[in-house]
Amino acid sequence: MGGALNIGIIGVGTISAQYFAEFPKLEGLHLVAVADVNEARAREVAAEQGVEALTVDALLADPRIDAVLNLTIPAAHVEIATRALLAGKHVYGEKPLALDPAEAAPMLELARQRGLRVGSAPDTVLGTGVQTARALLDSGSVGDPVAAAVHWSSPGHELWHPAPRFYYQPGGGPLFDMAPYYLTTLVTLLGPVIRVSGVATRSGRDRSIASGGDAGGSIPVDVETHVSAILEHANGVTSTVTVSFEVWASRAPLFEVYGTKGTIAVPDPNRFSDAVEVWTVETPEWTEVPVSAGYADAGRGVGLADLARAIETDRPHRASGELAFHVLEIMDAVLCAASEHRVLELTSTVERPEPVPSGASPASW
Repeated sequence: MGGALNIGIIGVGTISAQYFAEFPKLEGLHLVAVADVNEARAREVAAEQGVEALTVDALLADPRIDAVLNLTIPAAHVEIATRALLAGKHVYGEKPLALDPAEAAPMLELARQRGLRVGSAPDTVLGTGVQTARALLDSGSVGDPVAAAVHWSSPGHELWHPAPRFYYQPGGGPLFDMAPYYLTTLVTLLGPVIRVSGVATRSGRDRSIASGGDAGGSIPVDVETHVSAILEHANGVTSTVTVSFEVWASRAPLFEVYGTKGTIAVPDPNRFSDAVEVWTVETPEWTEVPVSAGYADAGRGVGLADLARAIETDRPHRASGELAFHVLEIMDAVLCAASEHRVLELTSTVERPEPVPSGASPASW
């Protein structure tokens, strides 16, 4: 492989630890510097990682840096990404891409005009779990897909996150924080969505922070905390999706794809490598499926490594801004449909990303 893509990280909060843990494994990426609005925190993390601590302005202006990994809070995603693009740098960010499609569209257009790449989490769909499920579905093992069902729930992130208030502001909630994993997987498996309907609500219960320096602090809730949606894919498949911060206990998460000849139990797309199970009319019992596709032993940042390799080989990257935009429009439309009590047509579409072959690594594919 050629020269590595030099990376600067903006935002070194809780999620950054997962990226730092994976960086040594990701060929094609070279971490140069970190920055954060909390400059003391940036210096602390930089010392731990053996890189430079810069101010946000200095990192964006640094000519050594080819791409910015944007790990800021959702409300800052577009501002930081736009500034990075204006500085001539590629951008890969945490989900969601933006707070709404109107905010995201100019950013993507700027990238197109400047010949720069925009990528976005989740990249969990590139791991062996979802990719093996896709290979199984595409092989016709369960016949033609008919429908899919997703349920994810928890009581709320305040029970574990030391600074959870942003999860209850625009750009957070179970829809914008957790649904991107499941919606990105649905589009990866079944293709783009053409129309949606939905219902959304929130309870009146008080929420407070359970850990960290602000333990006991109250949390204002400015987002819907229980959302259910019906999605119609362009191929005619219907998906039902429920995500919630209101459920104290549930027997198990659910992600299933139903076909004319069986069912695929898709592993949790918040993870990379869990096992796939299948039930078919020929084998009427749940059977674990051997891994047959996906980046092995993947972790957060594999989407950025895939982007780096795509730049080198002049091909589309898989965790793309266009895919993230389509998922963002789905989420925005679900909330609009819920508030207006109607079905909404989507304006965007996207191609299914290329599958990840078995045994591939971002450096070799």
